[in-house]
Amino acid sequence: MSLVCVLVINCGSSSMKFSVIPQDADQPVLSGLAERLGIDHATMTFKDRDGNTSRVALAEASHQCALHVLFGTLAQQQLLQTITAIGHRVAHGGSDFKSSVRVTDEVIEKIRALSALAPLHNPANLMGIEAARALLPALPQIAVFDTAFHQTLSPAAYTYAIPLDYQRDYQVRRYGFHGTSHRFIASEALNALDLDPADHGIVIAHLGNGSSLCAVQNGESVDTSMGMTPLEGLVMGTRCGDLDFGVAAYLAKCTGQSLDALYKMVNSQSGLMGISGLSSDCRTLQEARAAGHERAALAIDVMVHRLARHIGGHVTSLKRFDALIFTGGIGENSALIRELTVQRLQALGLVLDGARNQQMFGGRSGLISKAGSTTIAVIATNEEKMIARDAADIARNL
Repeated sequence: MSLVCVLVINCGSSSMKFSVIPQDADQPVLSGLAERLGIDHATMTFKDRDGNTSRVALAEASHQCALHVLFGTLAQQQLLQTITAIGHRVAHGGSDFKSSVRVTDEVIEKIRALSALAPLHNPANLMGIEAARALLPALPQIAVFDTAFHQTLSPAAYTYAIPLDYQRDYQVRRYGFHGTSHRFIASEALNALDLDPADHGIVIAHLGNGSSLCAVQNGESVDTSMGMTPLEGLVMGTRCGDLDFGVAAYLAKCTGQSLDALYKMVNSQSGLMGISGLSSDCRTLQEARAAGHERAALAIDVMVHRLARHIGGHVTSLKRFDALIFTGGIGENSALIRELTVQRLQALGLVLDGARNQQMFGGRSGLISKAGSTTIAVIATNEEKMIARDAADIARNL
């Protein structure tokens, strides 16, 4: 059987991740990252299925040049002809997109209009879409939105308690993010945990540099921790999560900083980095905590306190609570964060199996709860695979 693949592209403002994923396979045959786009000394790294890596310098620090080099490499390795569709991650779909869609001129204009809600993400996502369409116009291009899975939230869950006119006039409401990851885990959990598709409730903790929770009832998102932007909710690598708006107003008055400056502070200088003064990387902070670094220990304590409190809140959005699932870079690999979090959740009937918990890292999935406990599990996420599935399904039905 000949190889059939989907190319998955995830463009940031100065980077571009890509994966070539075969149909009915989890791991890419080729993946990589273009870095320093729009800056200088841009490079592209390639990794094949055997783990071999190579790096090339880009003649121009642009997304178009990066894609041109990528497509040339795919052609050289006889992979270009195997690609049936290109799936693009798009951060914000607003209320317009409830599922993944084929990219058209109209879709591009809607994504562009939504850039006001995601100024750091959507414009970069569009760079990749437009460059790929220009270079390979015959291939179907599919947009997969981080926000789409959360479009099943009720008005009670997505409405902010400010004058309702702002929601009507400016689309100010909660949208949620990491929807592609949450949707993948919600699907995987059915078989992994032997759940009844028509009657189950789970809370998914996607923990990484960016973190969010999602309460899933019978396969649908009913609550999530992120809001109109990815800033709301949990303590993250450099994002503060929930913050009393009065703090921002007070700091603006005391320091003379503008709202733009404070917005940058709560997004890129806060969270684990802001508390610890050391690093935004949870692994570094765990090592520092073990060595007696007080601010690193405080950063982890604050993160875990907020995480446990939000998990408890998300359980109240479910009709029944069958499982807590950890995923993402921290969720899959940090036994310490899982242990400290579950210690605070005993009132929910959660009891950790310490030995199993220590064994879960490096992409492993499995149960980490003791017998008699509400289920606790680690399930490795695969957002690229979810994007590839959507792109293949839509392209197949064109």
